[in-house]
Amino acid sequence: MTKRSTKKDAFRAGTVAIFGRPNVGKSTLLNALLGERIAITSHHPQTTRDRILGVVHRPNAQVVMIDTPGVHDAKNRLGARMNAEARDVAASADIVLLVIDVGMTPRPTIDPRDAAILAMLPDNAKVVLAVNKIDRVKVKHLLLPLLETYGAARDFAAIVPLSARRADGAERLLTALEPLLPEGDRLYDEDVLTDRPLRFFAAELVREAALSMMREEVPHGIACVVERFEEPTKSKKKTEISVAIHVARESHKKIVVGRAGAMIKEIGQAARLRIEELLGQPVHLETHVRVTPEWFDKERDLRELGYGKSEVDA
Repeated sequence: MTKRSTKKDAFRAGTVAIFGRPNVGKSTLLNALLGERIAITSHHPQTTRDRILGVVHRPNAQVVMIDTPGVHDAKNRLGARMNAEARDVAASADIVLLVIDVGMTPRPTIDPRDAAILAMLPDNAKVVLAVNKIDRVKVKHLLLPLLETYGAARDFAAIVPLSARRADGAERLLTALEPLLPEGDRLYDEDVLTDRPLRFFAAELVREAALSMMREEVPHGIACVVERFEEPTKSKKKTEISVAIHVARESHKKIVVGRAGAMIKEIGQAARLRIEELLGQPVHLETHVRVTPEWFDKERDLRELGYGKSEVDA
């Protein structure tokens, strides 16, 4: 005899859009919820350029988290594309997880940038508020007035203070999200972590290594493309990967290459270690730099560099 499920124990599965402005910790939160580093992070704004899906498998639920680019004042076509990507994900998700940065000294006011993002969300959207970076707050009693102010601005399904960097509050957040998901079967098999191919992550990890070492004027003009990805064979024991680092200006190429090639060598070494960690096997990584002038504002270049219609949308 099969026990009939009740509302309490019925399996739930659905999508959650991680939404908000740049540098509030959305990608760090995705990694914390998954327990795996699949989204690259850096101190530079607008690091995330594509939706990145990660599947959290729970005993009674499957929570499909989708990290999105930070919503910002777009200055070029890439920025406009990123904003459109974020809005599309939020519009189609079962739940919108709005992430805000609480700041080091919380004030009982809503950040105007958060207010603008809140205004984008339909009244009938199911929204959970994640108040991030609480580990930086020294005077904890300042948090309550801030939470009350945001709570009065919208009827949130839940408000969860947390620290994504320390994974403090990740379980509380998943517990809050789970009952808000629709009842239904799994959307992905139990062994699926993400829907992105390994080539995507190889390019992203090279970009992450470059971002961690570059000055402010360079990172926004960097795009990475895998030109060769060959699995090991009997004669070749390593995965062989070749990645082109595209920069927007000739002067940026000199910075990325560095004196006597020192910088690109350092980028390659750091990226190779992360890719080997991801693949669980040795990797031979080649990197080289190409100048693609102002690629971030040209439709053809955006498509060729992977910022047109994404593979997962095709």
